[in-house]
Amino acid sequence: QVQLVESGGGLVQAGGSLGLSCAASVRTFGLYAMAWFRQSPGKEREFVVSISQSGVSTSYSDSVKGRFTVSRDNAKNTVYLQMNFLKPEDTAVYYCAARRGSGSVYRNDYYYWGQGTQVTVSS
Repeated sequence: QVQLVESGGGLVQAGGSLGLSCAASVRTFGLYAMAWFRQSPGKEREFVVSISQSGVSTSYSDSVKGRFTVSRDNAKNTVYLQMNFLKPEDTAVYYCAARRGSGSVYRNDYYYWGQGTQVTVSS
């Protein structure tokens, strides 16, 4: 029902910034809470941030709070993740996720996932 495509990943030096985008192919984008998760080799996929259907409520992982900002544009069916002051430990594949209804910090609560985009932060 929902197709998600991430873009914007790449290589950046520590302290730099990257902006990720997630385009959703769905007719009722405003009915879905969105989230970003990330996964490093040998690690479980971990929660980064979620955003409510309207965009007024957000929830950030402590590891990114104050550095990352999530936003959405329901008219464009797109969610964004602005990442500032990047650290080498931010290196991971970043995944966009969607679920019908309220936001959640739990990976298994999300029904739809993008293919991911690689973010590499060099020291």
